[in-house]
Amino acid sequence: MTSSWVPGADTSPYTIAHLPYGVFSRPGEPPRAGARIGDHVLDLAPVLHDEVFTSGTLNDFLARGRTAWRDTRRRIQRLLSAGAREASANRAATEPHLIPLDQVRMHLPVEIGDYVDFYASLEHATNLGRMFRPDAEPLTPNWRHLPVGYHGRSGTVVVSGTPVTRPRGQRLPGPGQAPVLGPSRKLDIEAELGFVVGAGTRLGDSAGAFDDHVFGVALVNDWSARDIQSWEYVPLGPFLGKSFATSMSAWITPLEALEAARVPGRAQDPEPLDYLRRREPWGLDLTLEVRLNGEPISAPPYREMYWTPDQMLAHMTVNGAVLRTGDLFASGTVSGAEPSQRGSLIEISWNGTETIRLADGRDRTFLEDGDTVTITASAPGPDGSRIVLGEVTGTILPSPA
Repeated sequence: MTSSWVPGADTSPYTIAHLPYGVFSRPGEPPRAGARIGDHVLDLAPVLHDEVFTSGTLNDFLARGRTAWRDTRRRIQRLLSAGAREASANRAATEPHLIPLDQVRMHLPVEIGDYVDFYASLEHATNLGRMFRPDAEPLTPNWRHLPVGYHGRSGTVVVSGTPVTRPRGQRLPGPGQAPVLGPSRKLDIEAELGFVVGAGTRLGDSAGAFDDHVFGVALVNDWSARDIQSWEYVPLGPFLGKSFATSMSAWITPLEALEAARVPGRAQDPEPLDYLRRREPWGLDLTLEVRLNGEPISAPPYREMYWTPDQMLAHMTVNGAVLRTGDLFASGTVSGAEPSQRGSLIEISWNGTETIRLADGRDRTFLEDGDTVTITASAPGPDGSRIVLGEVTGTILPSPA
């Protein structure tokens, strides 16, 4: 792995082999795009002499497509490399534009076009089926034939660190009772991996190769009000129980940085229809960690997901639905076979019947006001290194009424 002249970068999870992109601002200045290296953000516009990075969103850059993504990444790596022939000159020109992270505010990295959330974990879908259909087959008949998903609300996708207000909605106080309007009492998380679209498609066309369209990945927490969701979702699916907030990491890791993490994906039975058959290995060997008030409570393994992101993209566009720059689609809750690998509180607490005992002696089933949830993830990098994705975190505020 190439070393960098940036102090501390080679021993951090944000090496020259990673270089995630984000949008930042300094006090009194407008937002602009940068790349993270170590504990610094590199202001891209002045070092690359490209005004596309001054717009306050990555959308215009992402719209340039895969060749531009690759070439830009190579230019940044060359500027930051300690081994480049012109390393001394590069450092002199670039170092003034390295800004410590504690001096910047991070923003949502892209203007979200559409947001789609999938349901791609076999274990998660099976667990929920067992809870709510205990006397029937846990999986619905379509589940192994296509990646189930729903369209979310892009306007409530927020950057990591944004507080989340407890939502209000209709819920049933108990069996046979009339619905009431009030704050959710079963506020939950969903530890997910999100995929950010760069190059779009024309209306009526299906997407082509996965990496021709998808720029990179970011951690996502699709907050869920389970009591609101359980009352409203029949017959059309999630609505107010999901649309109040979805948190996204401030940093997008390019697909190219995850080459060492690619795996074939889980075996599928029955074999999917031809448009869903995997042409390349787009499973990803990521291990997530969920922390509640700083305490680890789960370690979901993304590599065990049943449906891989290339299959999600193929299904999402097979009907000709247009794909736009800035679209975000997410995996759905990442859960593994072990109780310690469940990626939502409804699974960890088995719908509130089992408590989660925290180190301070307090118990949890679902989220309480003031709780902070942080999701991190790591993956294999080049030469035995580890890449750590930008975290996604949020704190629950009380309902205003």
